[in-house]
Amino acid sequence: MTIDRVSRSRMTVAPLEEFLKKPPVGFSVESFGSGYRVHSDAETSLVLIDDLDSCRGKIVFQNSLGRKVKMQNLWEYTSMRNSLLSKRIYVLVSACEEICSASNKKAASEVRVLQQYVVSIDGNDPFIRWQMVKGLDWTISSVAGESYRVDVDLTEPLESWAEKNTHVISDKPIKPVWTDASFTLKYYSDALFDFPHWFGFSRRKFKVI
Repeated sequence: MTIDRVSRSRMTVAPLEEFLKKPPVGFSVESFGSGYRVHSDAETSLVLIDDLDSCRGKIVFQNSLGRKVKMQNLWEYTSMRNSLLSKRIYVLVSACEEICSASNKKAASEVRVLQQYVVSIDGNDPFIRWQMVKGLDWTISSVAGESYRVDVDLTEPLESWAEKNTHVISDKPIKPVWTDASFTLKYYSDALFDFPHWFGFSRRKFKVI
């Protein structure tokens, strides 16, 4: 299974297994007794992937900030913003099949993971950079100095990619459900009474690509 590229300069989609076998430029993979350790160049790559357990053992991403990034002051926010707008961003997503319960159609459907992919987007690409700046600025202006959480959503480009690569994801002609197709920025202000954040009113979301 080969790495698929969606506009090489903007987004790449690689099965996790292949990413480990043939890591991209700036990455190296070290195997150890119980799994793999993935090294990356922090100067050019922003890895937002949590460590995970797989059928091949534990996979640890060195230099990763994790899917949910916490910022507690203006310096940390500025540093994170600069990274988002200048580096290639890596996240781990899952293509899933929705499974409905035959015995209880009203019950919430479950999903079965078909394949995991390492997705990267180029934060320095003019179009992605414009979207990111617009989303970040909108978030800040809408929360007025409060603590906030913002989800950066990549679902739409993955759905577009899946339409052209259904045969890669599954042997069956299905439309996959994407999970974990986002990363989250959490900013904590020093406001004494941060009511909007406490009650979940300062949660935001914007889409990229």
